[in-house]
Amino acid sequence: MKHLVLTALVAANPLAALAEAHMGQSATAEITGRDGTDHGTVTLEATPSGIVHVTLALEDVPAGEHGVHIHETGDCSADDFSSAGGHVAGDATHGVMTEDGPHPGDLPNVHVPDSGELTVEYFDARLDLEEHVFDGDGTAFVIHSGPDDYESQPSGASGDRIACGVLQAAS
Repeated sequence: MKHLVLTALVAANPLAALAEAHMGQSATAEITGRDGTDHGTVTLEATPSGIVHVTLALEDVPAGEHGVHIHETGDCSADDFSSAGGHVAGDATHGVMTEDGPHPGDLPNVHVPDSGELTVEYFDARLDLEEHVFDGDGTAFVIHSGPDDYESQPSGASGDRIACGVLQAAS
């Protein structure tokens, strides 16, 4: 009987049904620089609330402020990582400082200390793993040379792409 009640509650609550459908989904990427240097990992995990938990574990990244984004194509093969395309955008414009923003792929800047190592966690309510990450052409995580200004179109004027990793379903 308890099982039937739980099923009825999930069916009556669309957010709960969405969360149940995405529970356990996760993706990860090994992030590599233009010269082949390993810069750590990014992990995306669906939570029971339907929000995506993003964890960056970075190493050997130049000190300073860097824009980080989830890009629309799972391809880091170009020397400048342009093969990763633009940000995962959906119907939004870039940046939290714009009326129709931010993109689902927009993340806050990272502030890397002199050690070059940083671990940070974000929650992204706009990103959907099924729709944006596990789509037909995949998705990539990109670190830029400078900070995102949170408003310039289409990508925040965050400079060159210095590291990239293709997101893959985690087992």
